[in-house]
Amino acid sequence: MTQDAGTIWLTQDAFDKLTSELAELKGPRRTEIIEKISAARDEGDLKENSGYHAAKDEQGKQEARIRQLEDMLRRAEVGETPANDGVVEPGMVVTIRFTGDDDTEKFLLGARENLAEGDTLDVYSPQSAMGAAINGHNKGETVTYTAPNGKDIQVDIVDAEPYRS
Repeated sequence: MTQDAGTIWLTQDAFDKLTSELAELKGPRRTEIIEKISAARDEGDLKENSGYHAAKDEQGKQEARIRQLEDMLRRAEVGETPANDGVVEPGMVVTIRFTGDDDTEKFLLGARENLAEGDTLDVYSPQSAMGAAINGHNKGETVTYTAPNGKDIQVDIVDAEPYRS
């Protein structure tokens, strides 16, 4: 699976959830906030009207989320859960060990939106320095990448398995 720097890999389920959230925000939720603003505006002096300011603040946050969702969905590459073949790719839970260290680190390579609700697994983007370096490599390989600070870092790929919510 190839991805350009702007692509976000999503499962079909994650794509559907984001699409539903966007429809809710652009439809009923947008109407609800407009009604709150209108009702607060009818109360009079806007300088002293905390209900009006709260509704406008909520509207700003909601419109920002709408823009974020539209951007994500526009850049989404929808795919199935990858095969359990030990190859690192988006949608895999990867376990790595920094060379010379005994501790391992486990994370999802992909987008946070693919995580099941309540899942606290760390997420690394396939476009991050480490994500780009390990993408396409196999369990058991050692990969070197350059961190944002310019330092070369070696990681051992301990495991790679498909994410299951």
